[in-house]
This record gives sequence, structure tokens and C-alpha cells, in this order.
Amino acid sequence: MQDPNSLDRREFVKLGLAVAVTAPLPIDAARAADLPKLSEDDPTAKALGYRHDTNAVDQARFPNHKPDQNCANCKLIQGEASGDWIRCQLFPGKLVNTNGWCAGWVKKA
Repeated sequence: MQDPNSLDRREFVKLGLAVAVTAPLPIDAARAADLPKLSEDDPTAKALGYRHDTNAVDQARFPNHKPDQNCANCKLIQGEASGDWIRCQLFPGKLVNTNGWCAGWVKKA
């Protein structure tokens, strides 16, 4: 039986490569505030299971998710989490909620 998450991992790798190739140059803090907030209905957000609230993550789909994982403590955020919304490498040109979560979450060192 095929692991139901195997397709999600492949999609994640494809999306990660696409983001790496198309990632914009760093945006200064003043311009970052003007960025739109990521919608949970965004196709990339849906593929990665993004939720604005880490407590709303589908545990059946993402069994490795832990409630203490959120965008604020993810290695992929850009800049310091000084408010409720921050830039993320996986969603260029958009802001994610600091209390959010997606399957791309990586523990900040």
C-alpha cells in the first residue's frame, strides 16, 4: 500500500524547487508591511496544508505536526517575527501568520 503522504512529499519538493528558482530578492521591512496576507485558499498554501493557526492543522493529513510548531519558530521565515504576520521563503510576495503552520516547517536552530 502506498503511503498517502508520498505524493505530498513529491509536491513539496517540486514546490520547494520552484520557490527557490523564483524567489524574489530580499524586501526591506517597510515594503514587507505592504505585502498581502497569504490566504489559506492559495494553491501553494493548500498543497502544503498551511493554516493561519497551528491548532487548526489537519492531524490526520499531517501526523508529524506538533502544536508547538508555528511559523514564528520556523527556519524558513525571513526577518524577525515582530508582529502577527511575517515573510516566508515558501510563499514569496506574501505574509504568513506567525502562529501559522505548513508542511514545510523546519525547526529554527
